[in-house]
Amino acid sequence: MPIRQLKRKKDEQSSTNFSTHSFGQSHEKTQNRAPSFRSAPYDFLRRVPMQRLKERRPGRGMRGSRSFLWWLLRAGLIVFFLGGIFMVSVFAWYSKDLPDPNKIIERDVAQSTKIYDRTGEILLYEIHGTERLTLIELSDIPQYAIDATIAVEDKNFYKHKGLSLTGIVRAILLEALSKLHLFNRVVPGGSTLTQQFIKNAVLTREKSYVRKIKEFVLAYRLEQKFTKDEILKLYFNEIPYGSTAYGIEAAAGIYFDKSARDLTLAEAAVLAALPQAPSYYSPYGSHKDGLIGRQRFILDLMVEQEYITDEQAEEAKNQELIFKKRREDIKAPHFVFMVKEELSQRYGERLVEQGGLKIITTLDAEKQKVAEEVIAERAQENFDKFEAQNASLVSIDVPTGEIMALVGSRDFFDEGIEGQVNVATALRQPGSSLKPIIYAEAFNRGYRPDTIVYDLVTSFAAGGSEYKPHNYDSTEHGPVTLRTALQGSLNIPAVKVLYLIGVRRAVELAQELGYTTLIDPDRYGLALVLGGGEVKLIEHVNAYAAFARDGVFKPYTSVLRVEDGSGDVLEEHKSSSEKRVLPREVARTLTSVLSDNGARAFIFGENNYLTLGGRPVAAKTGTTNDYRDAWTIGYTPSVATGVWIGNSRNEEMKRGADGSVLAAPIWRNYMQRVLEGTPVESFKQLEPLPPCSKPMLCGTTGEKKVRINSETGKLAGPYTPESKLKEVSFRETHSILHYVDRGDPNGPVPEHPENDPQYPLWEAPIQKWAEAQGYTNDKPPTEVDDLYRPEDQPIVSFLSPPLGGAITIQPYTLQVNAFSSRGVRRVEYFLNDIPVGSTTASPFSLPFNPTPKTPNGSYTLKAIASDDIGNEGKETIQVTLNTDRTGEWSVLWSNMTNGASYSSGALPP
Repeated sequence: MPIRQLKRKKDEQSSTNFSTHSFGQSHEKTQNRAPSFRSAPYDFLRRVPMQRLKERRPGRGMRGSRSFLWWLLRAGLIVFFLGGIFMVSVFAWYSKDLPDPNKIIERDVAQSTKIYDRTGEILLYEIHGTERLTLIELSDIPQYAIDATIAVEDKNFYKHKGLSLTGIVRAILLEALSKLHLFNRVVPGGSTLTQQFIKNAVLTREKSYVRKIKEFVLAYRLEQKFTKDEILKLYFNEIPYGSTAYGIEAAAGIYFDKSARDLTLAEAAVLAALPQAPSYYSPYGSHKDGLIGRQRFILDLMVEQEYITDEQAEEAKNQELIFKKRREDIKAPHFVFMVKEELSQRYGERLVEQGGLKIITTLDAEKQKVAEEVIAERAQENFDKFEAQNASLVSIDVPTGEIMALVGSRDFFDEGIEGQVNVATALRQPGSSLKPIIYAEAFNRGYRPDTIVYDLVTSFAAGGSEYKPHNYDSTEHGPVTLRTALQGSLNIPAVKVLYLIGVRRAVELAQELGYTTLIDPDRYGLALVLGGGEVKLIEHVNAYAAFARDGVFKPYTSVLRVEDGSGDVLEEHKSSSEKRVLPREVARTLTSVLSDNGARAFIFGENNYLTLGGRPVAAKTGTTNDYRDAWTIGYTPSVATGVWIGNSRNEEMKRGADGSVLAAPIWRNYMQRVLEGTPVESFKQLEPLPPCSKPMLCGTTGEKKVRINSETGKLAGPYTPESKLKEVSFRETHSILHYVDRGDPNGPVPEHPENDPQYPLWEAPIQKWAEAQGYTNDKPPTEVDDLYRPEDQPIVSFLSPPLGGAITIQPYTLQVNAFSSRGVRRVEYFLNDIPVGSTTASPFSLPFNPTPKTPNGSYTLKAIASDDIGNEGKETIQVTLNTDRTGEWSVLWSNMTNGASYSSGALPP
């Protein structure tokens, strides 16, 4: 006997015979039983317990404890029966407004729901109220389609009477464990299949205790009214499967272009996966992978519950699913279906699809048109050069957080690129575009744009397994500032910055900025800063918008107003709640770096795609190591926009497909067009940072320049002769860990920096680099040159010419009066610091004969006297040179023949 028949036979044997009486008869029976129900506990309390307690009371010592037990038992029973009466009353009260179960499948006339742009005038999409509903007999539905639904929705369907207390408790517990990351499988619902039918086909999706009680009451009464197979028939004919398909027959036609009776096991499992969240799991939406994952989960459940064999499940998993092609009159399809999914979660599929709602969204139709055009313009070029098939763009209004434009893929209807996947809400690795989050926290911690780290290949094995990141261009740049490192998108400094602030804190900040996918710090490690996690483009752009708001986070929004079919406002967006995530000056510091085009020029060049002419803009690119994702995210004070380029199936693009080449041109084109004609806005001015002197943290590398005596090697004193002075550089070459406690960079210098596990790993390549540069870690001398005393300094004064005198004849005798306690060894003369001559004999006179190269005029004349050990004294005066040059001559050679010879007789007389 087949597994399914054995299972059904077992269920039928264990199931209870369900009443088919009318609800009125059942209610009457309950009323008739009520008096005996009240009298029984009274007799029990008054007679049985007291008599037995009296019979067993042996002595006085037991009386107190037995009295307490009696009191406790009586109180407990009273609470139990009062609770029962309360629950009966509650059920009776909420039953009065419930629909008549005999008319439960009567339907209201469906009305079209319309979705508009922000003006309320441009229709983006109309969800037609005429739903697809085709009735089908239970006998015409394949048994495995029924089994798939029962397996995933309510495996005990044939055993309960509409409610499952254990299922509700289990769902609550597993949901709590899931939120604590202690349970990572799909959380099963707590509702029975009967409740699912009531919730989706009869009641609204309002989340309230009142609605839940109504659901319980009606599910219980429905089980009294109908048989299990009749309830199944109602379920499969009424349950919403999405895309205005109600019932499995309509769903089979819409999704697979066939009747439900012709569904394969694989297709049946897909349809069984839809009712839980039809908009979310739609095969035409962004979560097709989630739908397939849920289908495989259902097939595994069917094996576990012995409906099918392992072989049948594997065959179904391997079947290629061919969904019916879909083409509709729709604008901004990814945005529209994102809005529809969001509202379906709040109001339920039925109200959104049939309630005649008028939905005013945040979308700016003109900006959306520009976004679609700039993507289309580059599509072919990106594919031809880099095999990049897809693109996505999100643009957010910075002041409000409203989504102005959203392109989920290059072409929604192109199945070849899986165009219906909304990349704006899909998970993709951000590459270096996540670096600003890390640097923002570094600035918040006290590090500065001028803080220096060494861009040298470094091992980070202290954290466990070996990890050696490399830069995009595989080069090293030595000591670089954080400003240069971020704008040049250097990987090694970024990993060091992440180590300085800590992975856990980085993830916390990301969550505060609205990232919902970065939740497990232990999973990413230091690779997080290079895009080791996965993010959503829409959340990524919104985080950058928070930087543009000086560190204030606002949730993004897509809906401005929702009206029901009568024109009553169901919800209206006024202003998003906001929360300061970063101090104002920290956000401005980050913006000043991201808007510094000069700091990125050494990598990207001055004329790159991250500028908007004379309009200030902050931007960052990102590229994954294997060229699967290329990003550009940037913002002005009013608009934040992000662009992703890649392939929907996550295939690699060609080498060189980085964000600055693929995404940046689209980003720049969009920003220029939507900002054209608007006022140029500047970012807020950054307050100057306080003074700082700590090496590395404050922009210095520990290098010191000192003057020494070249002969003694001691520090030069105030009387060390100029001829013996030498400027020497001494450099203590260390990593930043040598000077700062990474948790408190502005605090005291660590006494034992070597205690940091990364310290030796960071120091090794730095010392190797310093040696190659000729630097040493020798410290500058501390002893000051004391050979030269003030009392030994020679005294010099001019005798000829006198101060302010003139030299009118030639040759002219220069003479000084020079004295020293150690004797004067030599006197040197200089005219405008050009040596004229020197003398070693007293009275230290020197004939001076000006040459034609020394024309008449005013000059500075200097004499320097020195003793035997180099002590020097000097005197400087201003003199005028005014000598007769009439006897001098000069020669002007002209009309010379190359190679010819001339005699002295040819010179002028």
